[in-house]
Formats: sequence, C-alpha cells, structure tokens
Amino acid sequence: MADPVYIQIVEDIKKKVNNAELRPGDTVPPENALCKEYGVSRMTVRKGLAILASEGYIYSVPGKGSYVQKPEVNKYTLHYDEMNNPINSVDNARLLEVTIIMPDEKLADELRITRNKHVILIRRVFYTDGVPVAYDVKYLLYSKGMPIVEKEIEQATFQEMVSNGLPNFALKKKLSISAQIPNEETKRYLNIYDEHALLVVEQKLYNNENKPIGIGITSYRGDYIKLQASSD
Repeated sequence: MADPVYIQIVEDIKKKVNNAELRPGDTVPPENALCKEYGVSRMTVRKGLAILASEGYIYSVPGKGSYVQKPEVNKYTLHYDEMNNPINSVDNARLLEVTIIMPDEKLADELRITRNKHVILIRRVFYTDGVPVAYDVKYLLYSKGMPIVEKEIEQATFQEMVSNGLPNFALKKKLSISAQIPNEETKRYLNIYDEHALLVVEQKLYNNENKPIGIGITSYRGDYIKLQASSD
C-alpha cells in the first residue's frame, strides 16, 4: 500500500535537505508549485509542510513562505531511566526510609512552598547483582490523605511516585547532571572507601500548571552508569 501523498512530499523535501540540495535559509517550493507538482490540494501540501515544521526541517514566515531550518548542532536528546542504563539495570531496590518532614529553607524554595508545608522524604539504595550502585533520595509534596504504600514505593520510578493520576504527558521534567564527591552517609550505603566522584542526577518534575511536585536526587557509582544522548 502506497504512502499518502503528503508523506511523499515530506520524504522528498527531507531528502533534498539531507543531500544539501536545499540548504539552511533556502526557500521551500511554494504551496502552489507543490500542488501542481504532486497533483494534490493545498490542504494536502499544508499537511506535509506541517510535519516538516514539527520535525524541525522547515519554518514558515507568514505571507512569505517556508524556509529550511538551520539545524541545532548543539542540541541532543538524552534518554534517562533511573533504573536502566547502557551499562546495567537495577534489579533490586531497598527502601531505607519513608517519612514526612518539614522542609528547610533551600528545599522549600525549590518546591515553591512555605516551610510549614509537609514533604514526603523517600530514601532508597539501588542494587545490581547484589552490589549497591546508587543512593536515591526523593522529595514529594504531601497532601492530606495521600497514600504512602512502602511496598509500591520501593520499586517505583519517580514518575510513578508523583503522577497520582496525572498523565505522563502532562509532566514537565528537568534534569541536572553533575559529578560530586560523596558524603560519608552515601559512602556507607554504596560501600565506597575513597574520594572518587559520583555521577549525580537531579530530577525536578512539574505539573501541568508548571508547579514543582517533586525532586529526586540519585547518586550513581561511576562504574555502574552510562548516559547517552543523540542529535536525532
């Protein structure tokens, strides 16, 4: 079964861009010309151009036409899963603590709450083949009547902890990645006896109103994690 004509338009223009027949800033053939070339309606052509724009190949200037977009050479998509990475997968998680705390000034500021608001603190250790590979700390906004089921929390991902019926597509996520020397508590949980830095990933999740709903800080042993990103 042949692809719809608008897909053919998309693929043909992509090919011209990737082969440098069309370069950044060049004008894409106007809608009338594409209608005539492919023997289709303006609506079909616009559908194809909309796909190209959504994928970052072109952009439109009202009243002038469409142009080839300059690629963002420094933009990468990072794939991060706190339980899985190209080196290993977490096969067990041990729950250390689930408790309700009053936030200090720094935490209250990051969660955009007052210091008299309750926060749920969750601490876990992740294991691979019986070896502790990561120390995990989560801070979640607490609401009265919110269920705290330890058995579910022990193996849950961050998104599963905070979603509370909120679709994943409604969550906005930010990541911060850094190398840090572990404190004594983290060394103890990860059986570390030297000053080697850990890879620390801080996640901050927001709801559909752009309000913080949780912060997660996971400290990984460097020999048990690898992050990858692509420019696709």
